[in-house]
Amino acid sequence: MTPRILIIAGSDSGGGAGIQADIKTVTMLGGHAMTAITAITAQNTLGVQAVLPVPAGMVVAQINSVVTDIGVDAVKIGMIGSAETANAVADLLTGLKVPIVFDPVMVATSGDVLADAETVAAFERLMALAAVVTPNLPELEALAQTPTVRAELVEARGQTTRPSTGSGRTEDVLARLLDCAILAKGGHGDGAVLTDRLIEIGGGETRWDSERIDTVSTHGTGCTLASAIATNLAYGQPLKVAVANARQFVRLALRDAPGLGNGHGPMGHQAVRLDLGPCARLNQITLPTDDYTKSCAFYARLGLKQIVETEDAHYARFETAGGATLSVESGARPTVYFECQDLDAEVARLQNEGVTFDQLPTDQSWLWREARLTDPSGNPVCLYQAGENRRYPPWRLD
Repeated sequence: MTPRILIIAGSDSGGGAGIQADIKTVTMLGGHAMTAITAITAQNTLGVQAVLPVPAGMVVAQINSVVTDIGVDAVKIGMIGSAETANAVADLLTGLKVPIVFDPVMVATSGDVLADAETVAAFERLMALAAVVTPNLPELEALAQTPTVRAELVEARGQTTRPSTGSGRTEDVLARLLDCAILAKGGHGDGAVLTDRLIEIGGGETRWDSERIDTVSTHGTGCTLASAIATNLAYGQPLKVAVANARQFVRLALRDAPGLGNGHGPMGHQAVRLDLGPCARLNQITLPTDDYTKSCAFYARLGLKQIVETEDAHYARFETAGGATLSVESGARPTVYFECQDLDAEVARLQNEGVTFDQLPTDQSWLWREARLTDPSGNPVCLYQAGENRRYPPWRLD
């Protein structure tokens, strides 16, 4: 199935965020992206120079065009443009039985304001329709000031002063009040570790703590994350899994950023090809070597980039331009590797179909989780799950 993702958002002339980032994300994850553009912006890595909202009637017309013909499996809402558009979109999406991911875009990475107070107040209707809302910390604080949410927070806390998001109560009240899940993104927090918190309907909470990636190429992270979640939900993934896989996509795109512009540059969506997907991906091969030095020189001459080496010179891993990796190892047998989104689930499925494994899923010291089997001709096959650690292990060579 090719999931059909409707993106309702603004256009970013710099290509780093907005519709452009959304389309790249959906495409790299194997989906078909469709758009309803809410605003045209003139912006680059340094900031937003101009904004032209698209009339609400035109936004509605774009949505109707794709819904009535191509169909939709999930919706991602980003920059909405105006309160009138927010209400028109809410009217149109009411009753649409597909997952809706709402990224309440208010401020660009550069700090430029992209939503006025009236528009933010209208966000409540869109949040109530969403399966998940993905505010960052400043957006969470702004949402706490919308009339209904503020009143609920004041009642819950028994206070009349401006509520603080630091207690974590804002996410909980939003989830309960609007009957939707809230993913509170921690990228704007301080410290070397950032924390994302998913508050689901009914009070369940999932936390992800990740080391902050040292880069200024962060333009479009929120758009990318929301579009990845929407695509994963369209594939039928549970919300927690969809969020976890979307976070991995964002982190890889941050690591692969091309370093463009003089400010907050775009991410490297185009480099995230073989790291994520709904099916097993052939993205790693190991070959034996009886001369480590000559093998490394040979593959470097072919244009591969060495990313791992060992002190005892028995193993090296190389990265190709397409994102696949190849390893040479002394004494190894030629082995093909298929990366799985959920290794344990895939192994269980294959066992139910009668496939025999030589090694069940096992965590390895090199931060991969592997299961091994042999094909009918005796060739070794490894199914594994590595996340960032296939191309970006902690010991990756500079």
